[in-house]
Amino acid sequence: MSSSGGVYDRMLSRVKAQDETREKIGMAALMWVSHSERPLREDELCHALAVTIGSTDLDPENVPSIRALLNCCQGLLVVDKEASTIRLTHSALHEYISTRPHLFDRAHSIIAETCLTYLNFRRFKGLPTSDLSDPVQAPFLGYSSIYWGTHAKRELSDCAKSLALKLLSDYSDHISIKLLLKHVLSPDRFSDIKGFSFTGLHCASFFGIFEVVAALMETNSCDVDKRDCVGNTPLMWARQNGHDGIVELLLKRGGVATRHKRKKVKGLPPLEAKARKRRRVA
Repeated sequence: MSSSGGVYDRMLSRVKAQDETREKIGMAALMWVSHSERPLREDELCHALAVTIGSTDLDPENVPSIRALLNCCQGLLVVDKEASTIRLTHSALHEYISTRPHLFDRAHSIIAETCLTYLNFRRFKGLPTSDLSDPVQAPFLGYSSIYWGTHAKRELSDCAKSLALKLLSDYSDHISIKLLLKHVLSPDRFSDIKGFSFTGLHCASFFGIFEVVAALMETNSCDVDKRDCVGNTPLMWARQNGHDGIVELLLKRGGVATRHKRKKVKGLPPLEAKARKRRRVA
């Protein structure tokens, strides 16, 4: 590792020696590829890099070409032609990055902020759940919908919390609900859904983001006992995903949640377990 580490030190130095714009793209791309929950497609990564955190829409002029992106990374990223995804050039590079956390400070919070900014874009407000957005026009929508909470739970910044509350306080009928549930549920269970009733509290409890759940529970309109379109309460989502702190928080509110306290909740497989299984198959 020591010899390869020296090689990667020099290659990273070349990335950082570029002009400010190219360095920013190169380092950001390396951060995303090394910290994403699954391999990213070319268009997903390019759109992720184009998001300005806190903006209300995407500026198409900010989307880099894949060729420009790879050039900015100075040979540290390649396109996996078979899978149509972007990956690090070698497994040793992943090990190199994982042992140097200082390289990408706040990686998960930045990714969460980016995903949440994307989901809060005006173009997705009111988009009917009966129809998915054109993947060519919104290629980053799927990843953002499914994994924003996983990154936010790992590292929640004040900005990410604010963006999450903005999204979840008016979450009814948001297109990301359909994308998340389609990923989590079995095909048969998903096809049985008649309407996508799924509140912000259901979502935050599913991901296990304590600070967001607590903030949502402070609102008068928050119903901790409400069942969603698959029959789950926020407590059921939290318990079946192993979020014990949130289970206790929800139980304090009483109601139906209290009656579940000593019951074994049989639910759907947690997102984390499902993701791990998919990675093993891949």
